[in-house]
Amino acid sequence: MALERAAVRWNIALREIGSVRRGQGVFDHLDITLAQPLAWMNQNGQVVQALVSELRLTPHDLIVIHDDVDLPVGRLRIKRSGGSGGHNGIRSVQAALGSQEFCRLKIGVGRPAPGEETADYVLSSFRKDEHDIVEHALNHAVLALESCLSEGVERAMNHFNVRDEQGAK
Repeated sequence: MALERAAVRWNIALREIGSVRRGQGVFDHLDITLAQPLAWMNQNGQVVQALVSELRLTPHDLIVIHDDVDLPVGRLRIKRSGGSGGHNGIRSVQAALGSQEFCRLKIGVGRPAPGEETADYVLSSFRKDEHDIVEHALNHAVLALESCLSEGVERAMNHFNVRDEQGAK
């Protein structure tokens, strides 16, 4: 959802090409490629690795946007590198790239109810009472991406890894 919002804001058309939805454009005089793997989450690494090779990038050039059940709904967290935190998609990307050295923009989705499967929970729609929080978070996520690109990850972390007035990050 955040990637689609960035594509609209930056006027980048996303098209399905093989196992990825992607588009290219410019933001702040930088050439940008937005890409959304269409593989199963635990196979995203293969798609990301193929894109990194094709575009002649390094892991350091990536910003991976993903959900995080360890963050409350709507909270953002930017992280330069690190472990997978149990996220199968991130684990797959790390294994395929042989590196943990890529930026992540985590968007909190909260925890499932006791007894509810995590996979079912993260694939379900947000509750009606969460829609305003999610809208705010998605808008902030695009601003966070812009900050990472134009000001650098460290500055973006200092700005966006702080609670805002609505309680989200």
